[in-house]
Amino acid sequence: MIIAGANELASNKQLVDAMNVFPVPDGDTGTNMSLTVMAAAREAEKNGSLQVADIAKAASGGALRGARGNSGVITSQIFRGFAKALEGMEEAGVQELAAAAEQAVKTAYKAVMKPKEGTILTVARGCAEAAVRLAEETDEIEVFLKGIIEDGHKVLAQTPEMLPVLKQAGVVDAGGRGLLYILEGALKQMGGDLPVVLQENQNTAAPEMNFASLASVENESITFGYCTEFFINVDHADEGVTTALKAYLGTIGDSIVCVADDDIIKIHVHTDHPGLAIEKALTIGSLSGLKIDNMREQHTNKINFSAEAPKVEAPKAEQPKKDVGFVSISAGEGLTKIFKNLGVDEVIEGGQTMNPSTEDILNAVDKINAEHIFILPNNKNIILAAEQAAKLSEEKKLHVIPSRSVPEGISAMFCYEHDADPDEMEAAMKDAIQQVDTATVTFAVRDTSIGDKQIKEGNILGMLNDEIEVVAEDVMEGTKELLRNAITEESEVVSIYYGADTAEEDAKELSAFIEEEFPDCEVEVQDGGQPLYYYIISIE
Repeated sequence: MIIAGANELASNKQLVDAMNVFPVPDGDTGTNMSLTVMAAAREAEKNGSLQVADIAKAASGGALRGARGNSGVITSQIFRGFAKALEGMEEAGVQELAAAAEQAVKTAYKAVMKPKEGTILTVARGCAEAAVRLAEETDEIEVFLKGIIEDGHKVLAQTPEMLPVLKQAGVVDAGGRGLLYILEGALKQMGGDLPVVLQENQNTAAPEMNFASLASVENESITFGYCTEFFINVDHADEGVTTALKAYLGTIGDSIVCVADDDIIKIHVHTDHPGLAIEKALTIGSLSGLKIDNMREQHTNKINFSAEAPKVEAPKAEQPKKDVGFVSISAGEGLTKIFKNLGVDEVIEGGQTMNPSTEDILNAVDKINAEHIFILPNNKNIILAAEQAAKLSEEKKLHVIPSRSVPEGISAMFCYEHDADPDEMEAAMKDAIQQVDTATVTFAVRDTSIGDKQIKEGNILGMLNDEIEVVAEDVMEGTKELLRNAITEESEVVSIYYGADTAEEDAKELSAFIEEEFPDCEVEVQDGGQPLYYYIISIE
């Protein structure tokens, strides 16, 4: 059911992406949720158990580490609460599933600092309330699940009344729709018929795809030859034992994942001596889910993922220990160079079109030899994933600076001082990002209306701090109008980062316009190379 739900969402992720409130080309709720649930499905498939507790727990772990974007992080918390409620169960009926749905919603709400109604949380709560009611009316899982989906669609149809911005854009909540696709896939797997929903167009042209064909595998450079994975079954996952085990695995391999969750420790390590890893684990508890792949022979795993043969590289030298390190998310070769020049150790390619997962962030953190590491998400949709990474990081203290844009991230990096106290530097960075306004220029991907603005596909959109400020026909004229609205008497420095589809001459023309119109402002022009956005402009 989990795999079928992941497939159903993957087949319809473009439809969910299209429900993004703003008609900009980076509406990626469906993509983020799909990648998150695919990570859950991979772990469920690999687990191989016939007990609901084991499968739910495996799916929860996969979703937690694979979570991308706000919608993905919330989805992972739904999986986490669901698994908690099913602990110790071999099988579950409607009563148990209803209780699990309630726990899933409670866990998801707790994960969000300021929950908003009219979102995936509202749809999830409506589904849970329906589950509790239906559990008293039927013992049939198919009838139970169909009723939950039916009520879920009713709640989804009401989301525009709860969030005015949805009503203005003429869409229902994308995350809530994504959640229902997951449940619909599960119902199809059981042979049940989907309820007839009159409020929504059910035409989905995308063909249903096989799970294996949807899976994506990152290619890695092979330093150690055997990919070794297993679970250690313990009475209680002691933090000290887990930390010591992770340190030991670091002496015999790399690409280490050592995650504890109550009575199971999940291990993943690339090593030339899998036997040593297994022997060490056996001193802690019994093993299950053992899998060893010879990566140099390109063996595939149990669900036949396909991947290109990774390139073999020599082991990298140990990095010298630093006081602090930095991870930044950025899209565009020019912006990446800027962050590197400012002292960022690891730049994760992502942002507007692809939100990195919690695991992507943790992998970048693992490459930095520092006790304190600062994370710059540079996108409001990545902040939750970064905060989740901070909770999962065991050996290093992660400082998440809630930067919502590249200009905010760059401004934060100017606060970097080599010998500064990490907590004081965190406070300074958080203050610095409040002094920056971000103006962006992109294009509309569909017709819609936002407030009093009528938007046509292909229109130029000028946005100020994520609010649509200008709708225009021409990039240059639209950008100039945006700057007239954004630059104030208090503005001192304007930095223009021009995108991959923008000529340097156009950026210089814009700079000349600012110098003439706003002579008190200092202007800088840099090649950002970012996709989709003609300009990203910092106003300090």
